Amino acid sequence: MKRRDLARAALLLPALPMMSVATRALAQGGAWPQRPVKFILSQPAASGPDILARFVGEQLAKKWNQPLIVDNRPGGQNVIGALAAARAPADGYTFYYATTAAMVTNVFTFKQLPYDPAKDFVPIRLVGRSPFMLAAGASFPGKDLGDVLARAKAQPGQISIATEGPKTFSGMLADSVAHMAGVKLNHVPYTKATDAMQDVIGGRVDLVCLPDAALTAYLKGGQIVPLAVSTAQRSSEMPNVPALSERFPGFEYTGWNGLFAPAGTPADVVARFNADLESVLRQPEVVQRLLTLGSLAEPRQSVPEFEAFMRAERERWGKVVQALGIVAE
Repeated sequence: MKRRDLARAALLLPALPMMSVATRALAQGGAWPQRPVKFILSQPAASGPDILARFVGEQLAKKWNQPLIVDNRPGGQNVIGALAAARAPADGYTFYYATTAAMVTNVFTFKQLPYDPAKDFVPIRLVGRSPFMLAAGASFPGKDLGDVLARAKAQPGQISIATEGPKTFSGMLADSVAHMAGVKLNHVPYTKATDAMQDVIGGRVDLVCLPDAALTAYLKGGQIVPLAVSTAQRSSEMPNVPALSERFPGFEYTGWNGLFAPAGTPADVVARFNADLESVLRQPEVVQRLLTLGSLAEPRQSVPEFEAFMRAERERWGKVVQALGIVAE
């Protein structure tokens, strides 16, 4: 009888779900993580998202008493990094530090995207929102948004604006403003913010639309004139700069950074990560540091709330893309 029971038990073993190393550690009351954690990032080293990811990673590494490695995989409009993260082991030790473009807008601008943001990833938590800004070169005659839009209406297609391209986040913001105002702006795409700013400051391009963190130094130097921020309310750091919503009621357009796990990552690890990240993001010194880096920290957000946020973002961006007539390529 004992031999038969053992044989029967052996047959049943393969059907039992395998417990991941991370889940087993938590189930046994151990500490997670028990080894270094990795963030995959779609942007190059020293970029805005990279600086944010490394700062947040440093705070988590202190909390976990484990090293945190940032693995930069730039290129392909976030596709290279996103695909690497989607294919990473779902073991609770590799995560994707993602931007809006990778997880939302790429869905609408690529005909064939080799990863599915909704199916290949599990949302963990929003890190922060990144406001964008419209600004004019100091030599441009228009000094406020109303004047600039009036000039654009009087000179269709003659007012140039530096963006990252018409199908990028900054490009779609510029086109959204132009669409609502009934004007036409001439895109001048750049891959580097520094190159864009050289041309705006030199008067070769009239306007610029980029994350406000990329423009701060030029604003302080008086080389550009701020026109509007993309947040729903004015920034506490720049209270004299109007929000676009003051001219276009209800308008809000911010980028964001968030953390995701490969699909199949244990739910208890995701919940633990969410809680640990929230405790970090509620520290006043962390909030202030993120603010100086151009990111508004998200004070509270559960995993289900982040999941709902992602669904709303995809629906909202679907409407933006449709309104702008953007065709996937």
